[in-house]
Order: sequence, then C-alpha cells, then structure tokens
Amino acid sequence: QLLTFSRKQVMQMRPLDLNEVVSSMTAMLKRVLGEHIVLEFLYSPKVPSICADSGMMEQIIINLAVNARDALPPKGGRLTISVSSKEITASDRPKNPEARAGRFVCLAVTDSGCGIPPENLKKIFEPFFTTKEVGKGTGLGLATVYGIVKQHQGWIDLESEVNKGTTFTVFLPVLTERVELDPNALRIETASRSV
Repeated sequence: QLLTFSRKQVMQMRPLDLNEVVSSMTAMLKRVLGEHIVLEFLYSPKVPSICADSGMMEQIIINLAVNARDALPPKGGRLTISVSSKEITASDRPKNPEARAGRFVCLAVTDSGCGIPPENLKKIFEPFFTTKEVGKGTGLGLATVYGIVKQHQGWIDLESEVNKGTTFTVFLPVLTERVELDPNALRIETASRSV
C-alpha cells in the first residue's frame, strides 16, 4: 500500500475481466475474512473488459473486503462482492460529481455491518483517517483504493446507513472507452485530501 501510495509501483495495464480477478481471489478472501463471515459472490455474465493493472485491482478488492470485515460484529455477518456493468447517460443525475457518461464495469462490496456515521462520510477516503483502535488500522486502505480508482479514470460511490451496512461501488471505464492514464492522479488526489 505504501508503495502504491508513494507511486513507486509501476502500473502494468492490460485488458482484464473483473469477474476473473474476483474469482481468482475467492480462496484468499475466505482465509483473510474468517469462517464467521458469510461471503457471497455475484457475477454478471459477459461483463466487458477493462484496461487495468491486475495487482492494483486485487488491492482494491482486498482493501474493501477487509474494511467491510472490520465493520462487522465479532459474531460475524454477511459480505457480498458483485461485478456488473452499467451504462451511465448524460441524463442521469449522479450523486457523485466525479461520475460521467459512458459504459462502466462496477465492483460493489456490501456488508451488513455498523455503517458509517454521516459526519465521517466526507473524510472516509482521507489518508490516515481511521475510526479503528490504535494498532488496528493505518487509515491507508480506503485512501489507497481511492487513488488507484482515480488512476484508472474511475470513481467510487458510497452508500451507508448506521447499524444497517455499507456499500462501496467502484466504477471503471470499459476497454472500448477512451482511457487516458494520469500518472499524477494518485499524488494529486492524496495531496489535496491531506490538506
């Protein structure tokens, strides 16, 4: 995460099927999350390819999954990871100002956990912001996810309700879209959010 955060990790972009990326991580996710969590995968057939770095996509998935795990009670809960595609039109009125029209592949991670208080929603992607106890989290996980998604010309929607759960939805442009990688995106975004 620190390598990604400091932009020392070289991106290796290639066509990817996000279904395959998630599927290849099934066994690892089950080990990391633990037997007390019900892990569900939802795959949409014929999802378009994206142009992405596979290692960074894995980082997104594992960071969002671990974040969701930590929001669940000690006795466990449900965590769902889904892959789908969506057409965003100019007439759509997205809640996220970073959204734009086009075809996108969506990765959604939903948990049945404690939810995020409204006062923390705007700070959730800031570097080193964490509500976890000392020694339980660095506050870099979601900031890293945000930076990677921005580098891949995407955005993240967040829906959360206290005591009911949270859904992070990552939007990534499909390969047929004009994708221009911005090598400065991670540095710029993290710098602007740490002020």
